Amino acid sequence: MGAESFAEEIRQLIRGICSSLSLRFSHLVAYVFDPKHASSIGALAGFAIALVCTWKYLKTPSRSRKRLDKRDGPSDASPEGASTGTSTAVAPYMTNPSQRGVAIREPAVPTQLTLAQIVRRRLNGGRKMTCQLLGVIVEETVPEELQKHAVVRSAVVDVLLELAQACDLYLIARIIDDQSEENAMAALDAVGAFSVGGLNRNKVLFCSTEAGRASFVRQLEPDWHVDTSLETLSQLARFIRYELHITTIAGHTAANIFGSDTLENYFGSLGQLL
Repeated sequence: MGAESFAEEIRQLIRGICSSLSLRFSHLVAYVFDPKHASSIGALAGFAIALVCTWKYLKTPSRSRKRLDKRDGPSDASPEGASTGTSTAVAPYMTNPSQRGVAIREPAVPTQLTLAQIVRRRLNGGRKMTCQLLGVIVEETVPEELQKHAVVRSAVVDVLLELAQACDLYLIARIIDDQSEENAMAALDAVGAFSVGGLNRNKVLFCSTEAGRASFVRQLEPDWHVDTSLETLSQLARFIRYELHITTIAGHTAANIFGSDTLENYFGSLGQLL
């Protein structure tokens, strides 16, 4: 009996609680839909929306907020704009002329070409050169002088070394005996043609006649040939792209034959153009 009465009391307690909650809920619904309290409900809803927006803004990363601020543009005007009352504000990142697309002309700095650059320009794309030794590279002009001694002209040394490095250079000399060959090779070695310029010893060629020199040139098929003999140059003019006549007499006999008093004056300066 005690257990049954306790269960009955529990059921009555639950019914009472449910009745109380139902009554309170009905009062709440009536309060919400009452026109007298509509303004209070709207204020409450607005306050809730404001809370949600504030929470979302605080949750946004700082980088995104900076981008939004940049879109609005700078708010501070320049001192001149503030004094005149105008609204011409200049952004800090637009004060550099190069960033505004304005071309800046820098003063021209004179550049001086090196001898190596001048030599390469003079070659005009030529990769192989044949050059007479007597009268062009050495002071001796005839084979008989070469029998006694050989001296490389001091003024031509620098250009000779640059030509040896810039192109495939062949030197051709007409000689009488083996002693002349030894003198010529010793003179070239003394100025560093082989060690500094990198000239191949096997590319110093010797012959006994003028025809032999012309034959060498025909077989090698160079882009340039330098010679003191106008007759030899004229014979080779149709086979060689460029020819240089070492002479003190002005005038060209063919379109591809150029003239200069020395090798260094032609390949060491840009005074005479092709």
